[in-house]
Amino acid sequence: DVDVVAVVPFNYYSSNQTTMLSLARQVSFKSGAARVVARAMSSSVVAKDAVPLPSIRDNIVTLTFVDPSGARRKVPGLIGTTLWDAAAMHDIDLGPASTAAPVEAKRSEEWTEPLFGEGPTSGFDHVLLTGNGVETCPPKNSAEERMLNHYWDPHELFPESRLASVVPLTKDMNGMIVYVPDRIVDDIP
Repeated sequence: DVDVVAVVPFNYYSSNQTTMLSLARQVSFKSGAARVVARAMSSSVVAKDAVPLPSIRDNIVTLTFVDPSGARRKVPGLIGTTLWDAAAMHDIDLGPASTAAPVEAKRSEEWTEPLFGEGPTSGFDHVLLTGNGVETCPPKNSAEERMLNHYWDPHELFPESRLASVVPLTKDMNGMIVYVPDRIVDDIP
């Protein structure tokens, strides 16, 4: 006689509970000259070198918003959304979003694809960015510069000035500080 050991995962045969229970015990049976032992194996067993599953925490960054009075508020932001989205999610009023289709998208070092969108359509959501990840922000395009210059006086603009609705959050921005200047009146009918 030759002993053959087969490792059978639970889900291989059936999700039927009686089948799983019978596989959970060691079963011996004769098949011609060979004795076959089937041993059930749970799929919940984790190997020592298994890669951990991704978590939502891997896609969250912490941002610090500083209002005009100097009060600080730390809030989480989802990578891939914009600064404006993170602020709106946590009831931080930056004013109306300047949402419109992007003007262009940088696909590689050599190629920037024109997308023919309008770009930002207002400059109400002006913020100042400092700290982690500022260098990972896409560069200001002409439409963003135009809206900042149209809505804000020159003494209110700085090299760190950006529109919150056009700055996507990246992993490198964890811990970034976002200064919110005094708002422009935008609720006049």
